[in-house]
Amino acid sequence: MRILIIGSGGREHAFAWKISQSPLCEKLFIAPGNAGTRQHGTNVDISPTDFEKIASFSLEKNIDLIVVGPEAPLVDGIVDYFLQRADIKHIPVIGPAADAAQLEGSKGFAKAFMEEFDIPTAAYGEFSVDSLTEGLDYIDSQTPPIVLKADGLAAGKGVLICPTHEEAKLEFQEMLKGKFGEASSRIVIEEFLSGLEFSVFVLTDGKNYITLPIAKDYKRIGEGDTGLNTGGMGAVSPVPFVDKELMEKVEDRIVKPTIEGIQARELNYKGFIFFGLINVEGDPFVIEYNCRMGDPETEAVLPRLKSDLLQHLKELADEQLGTTPVEFDDRAATTIMLVSGGYPEAYEKGKAISNLENISDSIVFHAGTKNKEEEVLTNGGRVIALTSYGSNFKEALKTSLKNAEVVQFEGKYFRKDIGFDL
Repeated sequence: MRILIIGSGGREHAFAWKISQSPLCEKLFIAPGNAGTRQHGTNVDISPTDFEKIASFSLEKNIDLIVVGPEAPLVDGIVDYFLQRADIKHIPVIGPAADAAQLEGSKGFAKAFMEEFDIPTAAYGEFSVDSLTEGLDYIDSQTPPIVLKADGLAAGKGVLICPTHEEAKLEFQEMLKGKFGEASSRIVIEEFLSGLEFSVFVLTDGKNYITLPIAKDYKRIGEGDTGLNTGGMGAVSPVPFVDKELMEKVEDRIVKPTIEGIQARELNYKGFIFFGLINVEGDPFVIEYNCRMGDPETEAVLPRLKSDLLQHLKELADEQLGTTPVEFDDRAATTIMLVSGGYPEAYEKGKAISNLENISDSIVFHAGTKNKEEEVLTNGGRVIALTSYGSNFKEALKTSLKNAEVVQFEGKYFRKDIGFDL
């Protein structure tokens, strides 16, 4: 099979790493990819949202399957674009159509969906500039801390947890004024749920699904989960507190009703669903849906997937999902993200990265990197993900931490406490 992966981050490098191992993979392309993905395939300088160029390239190279990594192309309708063109509709694109991608693209859409299909989630209200006064009143009626979420896509940074009514009101108004651009023209205000978060991933054809290894990621920049939200500073898989009983509740109360809701609404969904969940005293609640795999969770999840990912994706495209059993590696995996100084706020790119060749016992996934002649340079806020195996997450963490000290670039920062709350 000839495969095209769309995207340029750590998640896409993990996809390339895993898919390139499949005996089914004849040729692999990544658009645009990064300095790491070219170890596994051919990077192609095409933007993830340039559907016309992606289509032309797919025809030219006889692509058999497209795997979409990031959310933007899905929310923008890449699946719909391929289905609407007679010359390319035969090429399966892994991901939901635009209407189904609204589960991630609009927090308000997702909350209304959960309400309709009785899926446990936090109580909420949805507001815009036109309902500013009602929004301020709603904040007054809540018990702090108060959660504010930009309705649209904000690169994983559009969620604020405000400790007081005053701060919540101030931030609410700042968001409506464009703090997160168009994404915060509508805002969801939510009750705060207290508990431990975890992530469940399924691959679905809209009717059937298979479950991938479970993970937990760490979004805050600072140790002990302090400071600003980022795209993710690390992840562990499996998650020690997610036992058989909790997973049965997740399946019965969340996964199955979600799939049934997709069918009832006649949404075209053939791809990954990421369930961002929280364990509240033994009961799971949905914090958010994503219409793709998470990052950096993918870098911990795919190393624990023993079965052939490309085989599973092919079966999805052939409407035979679930024919091949999903197999997990029994070992734990821990991922640490090395980020640029200043991230998630202003940071510099173009810093030389050294000592990558001296890493041992960890898998190196490039997130924000690029090549300049023979050098590898930083090209984003999140730069390198280091994933290690261990008999448990603490053993795995030791190896990742050892290698985090080895890699060097100016301004490097990483959290040393991934898994601290487990």
